[in-house]
Amino acid sequence: MEFQGVIFDFNGVLWWDGPLHERAWQQLAVEIRGRSLSEEEIAAHVHGRTNRAILEYLSGRAMAKHEFEELAQRKEALYRRLCLELGPEFRLSPGADDLLDFLAAHRVPRTIATSSDRINLDFFIQHLRLERWFEVALLVYDDGLRPGKPAPDIYLQAAHNLGLEPLCCMVVEDSRAGVQAAHTAGIGHIIALGPAHRHAQLAQLEGVDEVIENLEQFPAERLSLRDPT
Repeated sequence: MEFQGVIFDFNGVLWWDGPLHERAWQQLAVEIRGRSLSEEEIAAHVHGRTNRAILEYLSGRAMAKHEFEELAQRKEALYRRLCLELGPEFRLSPGADDLLDFLAAHRVPRTIATSSDRINLDFFIQHLRLERWFEVALLVYDDGLRPGKPAPDIYLQAAHNLGLEPLCCMVVEDSRAGVQAAHTAGIGHIIALGPAHRHAQLAQLEGVDEVIENLEQFPAERLSLRDPT
């Protein structure tokens, strides 16, 4: 089967920022509950999750809107500062630019489905110039109106924005929650991305069709392509 569109997770896929998020969340974890997060907690309760889900996990309770917003923006301000401190290293992941150029040239429908909020999405658009490859209005982010990953809603919305059935789409994900969301949404082909030492673990996640190390290995031959413009 040839697939007609591609949906990218952002954090950990198009931008390898896992260590930055972890540093910011570890600081808040110590402040909120007095101890840092374990590696298992990070995998299960941080990567791919919305800010509200993470903060309510750390606090062990539901949060009022004002408390949630204050803590979330503290964390994200710290995260954005860490991004900018990288200087020229704040760039898309290996292979991303070339793959996105290829998809654009062959007019493959594409979008992003991210657990980031609008403030961070705008930050990425500004500093990584995402409008070169994506129609900004089609990007899906955590707007607080739909359940976050691992619920399927974000991928159902992304496929809808592309005018495609989920079965006709490929998704690239790096997190357990994201893979579960894509699988529950009925995505046709799920690619898990991560370093070599995680491949065996990623391959065991329900719904994963193949595992790659970076976007240079993206299986473009599985796509229905149009002649370059």
